[in-house]
Amino acid sequence: MEGTGVPLGTAPSILRRYNTDCNSQDIFRGRAYVSAFQQVIQTNETAILSGWLDEMASATRRGDLMNNTDLKQQAGELLRLFGEASAKSQDIQSEAFAPIRAFLQDIAKSRMERGFTPAETAMFVLSLKQPIFHALRDALKANPAELLNENWAVGNLLDKLSMLTVDTAIGYREQTIARQQEEMLELSTPVVKLWDGVLALPLIGTLDSARTQVVMESLLSAIVETNSQVAIIDITGVPTVDTLVAQHLIKTITAARLMGADCFLSGIRPAIAQTIVHLGIDLADIQTKAKLSDAFAVALQRVGKAVVSLKSVAKPEKKEA
Repeated sequence: MEGTGVPLGTAPSILRRYNTDCNSQDIFRGRAYVSAFQQVIQTNETAILSGWLDEMASATRRGDLMNNTDLKQQAGELLRLFGEASAKSQDIQSEAFAPIRAFLQDIAKSRMERGFTPAETAMFVLSLKQPIFHALRDALKANPAELLNENWAVGNLLDKLSMLTVDTAIGYREQTIARQQEEMLELSTPVVKLWDGVLALPLIGTLDSARTQVVMESLLSAIVETNSQVAIIDITGVPTVDTLVAQHLIKTITAARLMGADCFLSGIRPAIAQTIVHLGIDLADIQTKAKLSDAFAVALQRVGKAVVSLKSVAKPEKKEA
């Protein structure tokens, strides 16, 4: 056959290996077309790979993210693994497909790290359909019914493999986002040492259960590390205080007290004070201050320190010569 990479006389020998009475379920389970497909992909591997690279060049090529050498290497390896696995099974969850599953999962992760989107990663697999369809068409054009079954079976496999890459890519992205959110939470809850024995925890933004846990862990760790006696939680940057936020604050303050440190709450604005009263939130056991500076002054007294103006300090008398 000219221009296909399949030698003359190959297609009839392939068809002789076929059970032409098989049904679609047999095709799906790989009982019939394995020999034909294996022969086609082995005989036309170079042509299929070339056509696949051309297909990606027109549809999914990202030269800014991956060079031609790496792309060709990945494509060649996937084509080889696909041919080997599909010759043994038509179930991508089977042991025969374990190598290609692992390979595609690694590909998906590496491509996400390089900046590919999940859709572009899926198209890496889906773009293999066209060159394989062309090879099957040329090899089996004498039997349209078998060609249709072949195309359906191959397309079904590649669709499932592409979904595997999408699931892996999205899962990797979600893990990355979760890790970044955790890092941002840690950065957004800095514990500041104001004085020996005095810590401050300025909060900005909303408080939810996840962030409260980070706040509590950061504060308790700092209390132990610095052996502090007083901790100030400043909520000047917290936009609103509802029942849930108040509960989170109370839990954090209670935990700090269990560690042996007094805990103050500063940054109580008029609007927040009214909201707390309106909601019936009981903060009677917690010492509150409107400003961080007021809380800091009380904290210094607790540790036996005081802020004194230099003008009030008597200058030592000069000794006469």
